Amino acid sequence: MSSSEQQLSGPDFTRGIPASDIPDGGMLLGHVGGEAVLLAKRGTELFAIGATCTHYNGPLAEGLMVDDTVRCPWHHACFSLRTGEAVRAPALNPVACFRIEESGSTIFVREKTEKAPAQQVKPDTHIRSVVIIGGGAAGNAAAEMLRRQDFKGSVTMLSADDALPYDRPNLSKDYLAGNASEDWIPLRSQDFYKEQNIDVRLNARVMAIDTVERELVLADGSRIAFDALLLATGAAPFRLDIPGAELPHVHYLRTLDDSRALIAKTRDAKRAVVIGASFIGLETAASLRTRGIDVHVVGPQSRPLERVLGAELGDMVREIHEAHGVVFHFGTMAAAIDKDMVTLKSGERLPADLVVAGIGVRPDVELAKTAGLAVDNGIVVDQYLQTSIPGIYAAGDIARWPDPHSGGLIRVEHWVVAERQGQTAAINMIGGRQPFDAVPFFWSQHFDVTVSYVGHAEKWDKVEIEGNPAARDCKVTYLQSGRKLAVATVSRDLESLRAETELERT
Repeated sequence: MSSSEQQLSGPDFTRGIPASDIPDGGMLLGHVGGEAVLLAKRGTELFAIGATCTHYNGPLAEGLMVDDTVRCPWHHACFSLRTGEAVRAPALNPVACFRIEESGSTIFVREKTEKAPAQQVKPDTHIRSVVIIGGGAAGNAAAEMLRRQDFKGSVTMLSADDALPYDRPNLSKDYLAGNASEDWIPLRSQDFYKEQNIDVRLNARVMAIDTVERELVLADGSRIAFDALLLATGAAPFRLDIPGAELPHVHYLRTLDDSRALIAKTRDAKRAVVIGASFIGLETAASLRTRGIDVHVVGPQSRPLERVLGAELGDMVREIHEAHGVVFHFGTMAAAIDKDMVTLKSGERLPADLVVAGIGVRPDVELAKTAGLAVDNGIVVDQYLQTSIPGIYAAGDIARWPDPHSGGLIRVEHWVVAERQGQTAAINMIGGRQPFDAVPFFWSQHFDVTVSYVGHAEKWDKVEIEGNPAARDCKVTYLQSGRKLAVATVSRDLESLRAETELERT
């Protein structure tokens, strides 16, 4: 539902509604002055906030109220009903708050009001400079959170990229498919960082961390001192190691430049081979098919995404792609690439004027390893996201943290997790003691079908299925020794939110 459609829904709250129309724990969609408004009741308290999620314009009235917050059904952003603050990523901007007036048994919603966000920590005055290495999801979210917490010291973000922080999930989804303009991609403008006094340095490469002097050594020989440091260097794609892998029509998809290069290639390409039936590989395949390109996907497994989603959803994903013309070649791998062909180990030869490799990523931990930080399939951090060296934190794809829900050390390569970790690390870098205990969440888009996933299950011994994956309407629960570890849903957004809340409380 678009924002404009929401504006036409429900009552005009300025005319008043009977108090009986909204029960305790209930939410009601209406409008004020042509703007969609969500009215919610918790106990004897009433709240009125903007009804449109500031992430992708999701309908908050179709979401879930949890305590004094509401969660968006699309991508699980969370907003305070008291202040409108975006308290959990992926939303970064607040929604408006509105004044409520009660007259007898009638409720009226009036004009917008200004409400200060809740400050979670009083910044430590000994921390005067925070440096963030990485300009992705975690780094950007951390920089913003530092200012939201009223940190007055210097904030420096060193990004190896040549673009300001951008919406990476869109690179393989709507932007690559041609359904979203590049205006969607930047998370913030240059003016935003100037207004927030965040020093963003692009094309900045850090060569070493001096943990004794608390300084960074950059590629140009300059040094930057820090009181607190966040490592948010992300991950890099595995590269193909076969003949022809360096040919110009072979692409990877990690950066905005990568996506731009693919889009430019789609103007002439007619046949593409995607090597790797990963999330990024399959989303790329869907986007290329949307642009009318013939797509073949190659992978060594027997079905797509089975390791993460299981057999049933793996089969569903395959059926969706095949219904849109994607051709799969499973049980084999690419052996060689030439200018117009990909040869498989099975001996099959696939015509291709475009090749995209999506065979996974590796965490970028070389800086940490050289600096002497504990590294084990990522940078090992504690519950506060602090590394083995005090004052140095890690977040995002590189962080391996103790997950209270699954009971082990885990590392997750997903956007929302990275943003939420960046927010938590920021609070802790300036004196907070907030454990990172958010339940991991991601979504994956396959043509017009979205799979939402909460929790983390590296292995399971039982799968419970409600609904019908073939009908694109189901809830799949993954259990190990009777313990619920994760839930995947299709066309059941509210159930996904409820599963997330349940996992948080177990």
